[in-house]
Amino acid sequence: MRLARIASSDGVAFAAIEGDPDDGARAREISEHPFGTPEFTGRSWALDDVRLLAPILASKVICIGKNYAAHAAEMGGEAPKDPVIFIKPNTSIVGPLAPIKLPRNSQQVDYEGELAVVIGQPCRDVAAARAKDVILGYTVANDVTARDQQAHDGQWTRAKSYDSFCPLGPWIETDFDPSDARIYTELDGEIKQDSRTSLMIHSIGDIVEWISSVMTLLPGDVILTGTPEGVGPIRAGQQVAVTVEGIGTLTSLAEDR
Repeated sequence: MRLARIASSDGVAFAAIEGDPDDGARAREISEHPFGTPEFTGRSWALDDVRLLAPILASKVICIGKNYAAHAAEMGGEAPKDPVIFIKPNTSIVGPLAPIKLPRNSQQVDYEGELAVVIGQPCRDVAAARAKDVILGYTVANDVTARDQQAHDGQWTRAKSYDSFCPLGPWIETDFDPSDARIYTELDGEIKQDSRTSLMIHSIGDIVEWISSVMTLLPGDVILTGTPEGVGPIRAGQQVAVTVEGIGTLTSLAEDR
């Protein structure tokens, strides 16, 4: 099932996207929330008649740094033995086609295309082998980063946390195998990142186990699983599109703040 948040003439709602998104798909309204077994209200809209929002508003976004060896190398070092986690605030979340606002006090803002995990139930101390039991589904993310501030600060919070620095979407795919999917990022139509999720150092199960040993995960929480090599700067007016095979494409336009 493809789960989305939509804005229609009737307001904001969760919906299931049914049919081919490129040919006559419809958004079928879900009552209340998408967790558990969704219940439907009976209302639906043509997908072309609604606006896709960020598919979930998380209480927190937990990210894994340097989870692809080639990206760790391009950043000037080896990948750490254990997962390195950091958090982006939920105020950084925006949806498809929402602008990435470039801060005036940064000279280099980079794209980082990533596969994102959406948690489906409260959980703590989850063994890797049962991680799939607590996952609602998967979506596409862009871990936007003020790279100069990351280098200046020596830690990552400021550089990762600006409003609009966590585009998510276009929807959550519940029927998805994350073990070996192509992930690629295009900047103004030119492919800049092109890799596969099979090249992650730490698997989805290992990541969920590691994070949940530290903090309780809540329904809707989002985990960003790391970016492959090829990260680079975005300028105002440029379009960045991150695609995960089997899920879809998340497109954003950069503009000055």
